[in-house]
Amino acid sequence: MDKLIHASATALARAILAKEVSSEEVVEAYLQRIEEVNPRLNAVVQLKADAALAQAHEADVALARGHIKGPLHGVPITIKDNIETTGIICTAGTKGRASFVPTQDETVVARVRAAGAIILGKTNLPELGLGLESDNLVYGRTNNPYDLSRIPGGSSGGEAAIIAAGGSPLGLGNDAGGSIRLPSHFCGIAGIKPTTGRVPKTGHFSWPGGWGDMLW
Repeated sequence: MDKLIHASATALARAILAKEVSSEEVVEAYLQRIEEVNPRLNAVVQLKADAALAQAHEADVALARGHIKGPLHGVPITIKDNIETTGIICTAGTKGRASFVPTQDETVVARVRAAGAIILGKTNLPELGLGLESDNLVYGRTNNPYDLSRIPGGSSGGEAAIIAAGGSPLGLGNDAGGSIRLPSHFCGIAGIKPTTGRVPKTGHFSWPGGWGDMLW
């Protein structure tokens, strides 16, 4: 498991396509790691374990038949909780949306799904993404994986914390004033904020930040 959870997303994608490891094995490894570390971190606030395992099985079956969905075929990913995802509660950290379930994916989510990525769950943030701590009245505070008494930054703090702890190889966050860059720095991972306007914000709730990736 250690070898899998410390591999990059691109390395995992290559290994899955080469059939050196199955998507199910990869997803199981990350789910086990989340189970191990998340009680102390409180980074993953919605976990979709059964759905992720079912999709991983489907990815392996498709690959065996020669069908590759995209460059992230069978690779697990986590998503910040102000990015709307079909069938998964999206609170944006505010009590008024504590049980809100979107009926369609935000554009950026639809694109990563089309590329073959498998969503493990949603990650914590400050209320409405407006803060440098990832703490809210719905889910509480996320802790820094290197020192639980400290914060992981915000607003994409849940993403940074779970990736740094080996619970996800890749995540989607957003950044208007440092919301990817700051938590990436606090947690020792790489964060990419693309030029504003390069990625559509359709379906995004709260502060209109630019999209970006976060990875180990």
